[in-house]
Amino acid sequence: MLVEKVQQLARVKGVPASQLALAWVLAQGDDLVPIPGTKRRKYLDENVGALEVTLSAAELEELDEVFPPDVAAGLRYPEQAMGLLNG
Repeated sequence: MLVEKVQQLARVKGVPASQLALAWVLAQGDDLVPIPGTKRRKYLDENVGALEVTLSAAELEELDEVFPPDVAAGLRYPEQAMGLLNG
């Protein structure tokens, strides 16, 4: 559901969803630094392109509604796997 909303907003804006997401993180303030991972130059260039994406106050508000602070909270791995990792 979250991904679909970002994809929809990105289509309206005319940018890739990854650029929209990175632009939103960059707009959160100078104390946050996104660290996107990539294996291909094409995606590195796309990520850097997020610096050129300007989000309006309305777009930021809409994204803030999609991603309230606790929307993606939780463990990185299932609890069962955590026992194996801490082994």
